[in-house]
Amino acid sequence: MSGTGGPSCAIATVAHQNNALVLMDNTWAGPLYFRALERGVDLSIVSGTKYFGGHSDLMLGAVSANAATAKALKDYTGAAGLCVGPDDMNLGLRGLRTMGVRLARHHAAGLQVARWLAARPEVARVLHPALETDPGHAIWQRDFTGACGLFAIVLKPMPQAAANAFLNALTLFGIGASWGGYESLAVPFDVTAARTATRWAPGGPAIRFHIGLEDVSDLIADLERGFAAMAAAGK
Repeated sequence: MSGTGGPSCAIATVAHQNNALVLMDNTWAGPLYFRALERGVDLSIVSGTKYFGGHSDLMLGAVSANAATAKALKDYTGAAGLCVGPDDMNLGLRGLRTMGVRLARHHAAGLQVARWLAARPEVARVLHPALETDPGHAIWQRDFTGACGLFAIVLKPMPQAAANAFLNALTLFGIGASWGGYESLAVPFDVTAARTATRWAPGGPAIRFHIGLEDVSDLIADLERGFAAMAAAGK
């Protein structure tokens, strides 16, 4: 993990040359693993529901502003009457106290599971920028100091029923849209309708994982059960 901040990224430089502000969803890496404002971002947005909270029991969001946007952000939040309730503030503070330790665990466990999945014959590709084989690894290594537990895989072409059997056989991985809590998750996804700048054509069923704080050997054993069910469904 080597990225330690630096000059503005190219997209921020071009945006500022054209008098445009740069907003970024920094939830995946968070402020610990990507210093968004130092890279030229004007407003860095984080879903605090996820790693800030860390326990899947909180609804929270956060926006960090640089000097150029801080007053406008403060004025807007005041005019709109935006505020966080005291109970949510308390849960957010509780989560922040352990976020560094938890993210280090998510980073290590996520990479361990991602590398294991990359070696599986059923998997065509693992989408994780911290993997050395990922096309975006050099950029991740340059700009980030860590990774979270969220990544995805693309399976080799197979009937959807086989992919569904894999998911249905998992016992430690829940199914949920949100992530960033202590628990591991696995959910199928297809972003074809959402893509505009590029075309989504993975070549096989895609599954998004969030690796939580469980023992990695237990998670891998659960995934092995899933792959066994996949093989049985494909016969």
